[in-house]
Amino acid sequence: MALIERNQMIVETTSEDYTSLICGCAPRTFTLADTPIAPAPVLEMLAEVAAKIRQTFTPASWLIVHDNEVVGMCSVTRSPENGVIDIGYGIAASQAIADIVEWASNTPGINTVTAETSLDNRASQRVLQRNGFAMIGERYDEEDGQLIRWCRFTK
Repeated sequence: MALIERNQMIVETTSEDYTSLICGCAPRTFTLADTPIAPAPVLEMLAEVAAKIRQTFTPASWLIVHDNEVVGMCSVTRSPENGVIDIGYGIAASQAIADIVEWASNTPGINTVTAETSLDNRASQRVLQRNGFAMIGERYDEEDGQLIRWCRFTK
């Protein structure tokens, strides 16, 4: 189990963690919040993405844990290219993103973290801004519509 030591909030996920979450059960010795992290089909998709990314890069995703309760997740959304990782996240995001940036800063070969937010997701935009991300442009996604691209250099 990979753990970011600073505040013990981010815990690397395993395939067993995803299996538990998909079934609505708490992984390991953690508890779950009353509200599910995500619907089972979304968790299944995230598990597939993580399994694919783990073939070339690890860690691929993390549980966000607070007071022994799983309150969210953060994931690498595609395998790193040219020292850049893209991340996606949900719930308890500010500290989780700070921890991921710190982890990336201390990881050889990773020099940049990028993320995307929808135009109207002001909360996620503030999370990224508070963590030193800068807006670098926009793009259109068939499923999600217009997105803002964000970047944070770690080295």
